[in-house]
Amino acid sequence: MGTTKERAILFADLRGSTALYLKLGNTEAATVVTHSLAMLGQIIARAGGRVIKTLGDGLMAVFDDAERSVEAAISLHDSLERIAPVGEGLPVKAAAIKLKVAIAWGEMVEVDGDCFGDAVNVAARLLDLSGDNETLTTAQLLRELPTDQHERFRSIDKLHLRGRKEPVAVLRMDSRRFGDTMSTMIMEAAPSDMPDGVRLTWLGTERVFSPASMPLVLGRSPQASFCVSDSRASRSHARIESHSGHFYLTDLSYNGTHVKFDHDDQVLTLRRGTCTLHGSGVISLGAPPTDPTSTQIHFEVLSFSDTLPQY
Repeated sequence: MGTTKERAILFADLRGSTALYLKLGNTEAATVVTHSLAMLGQIIARAGGRVIKTLGDGLMAVFDDAERSVEAAISLHDSLERIAPVGEGLPVKAAAIKLKVAIAWGEMVEVDGDCFGDAVNVAARLLDLSGDNETLTTAQLLRELPTDQHERFRSIDKLHLRGRKEPVAVLRMDSRRFGDTMSTMIMEAAPSDMPDGVRLTWLGTERVFSPASMPLVLGRSPQASFCVSDSRASRSHARIESHSGHFYLTDLSYNGTHVKFDHDDQVLTLRRGTCTLHGSGVISLGAPPTDPTSTQIHFEVLSFSDTLPQY
């Protein structure tokens, strides 16, 4: 048996490869994915990490140093624009592929070239919750970093991860270009006045959240900021956060999140994507709002003249 050590475990996963296989065919798409993973592996190695194994369209790596793992995550995201498929005649670029990353710091043991332990389990679960072009990590890793790096991390919430009894404090690492992490944006419809809060209403529950109380998580977990009881809703289904005077809704689920704005017949479907909340409308978890049995949370973005945010 190996010796238990504290290390940073990083998982990275390429998103969008299914569309590549449909468009390019198996051979050419496999070339794109293989080349992309090789490039990611080289970046990890340059940052001082070791790729333990590849997992379909992703990989797992280990770092002795927490700061090196964060540097690697930044470089992985920044590199996507420069990743292009090898060979001739490929009609698309691998830059169209999205990347999600998760890092956890904690105990692990290496046995026969593979890694096991709590840090591995937590990182794998965080990867499931990560959105496109996003890095999630834990407060435990944050404590291993120099204080001058803390400002780039924003708390999401304490989330219950599958296989763990106690909730885990989860943080998102902000990129230098926040807007680039949004896979779906409706910026042109956002109000010019900075909002003071958002009101959420579902059945007999009504709550008003201010930016200071965000980010907030919607889901069926009792620990969710706004809890709903629907088996189609994930425990941590979606989150709402405030940034630069706007409210953003991000889907974290397997079944998707649907948004219908009032005075607009179009339904916006988010699958690990993000949109800007403005005005009022309905957030439907796990099924479109056209399904009368779906969980439909009415939202209203509030200005100070409408009401005072409450906690």
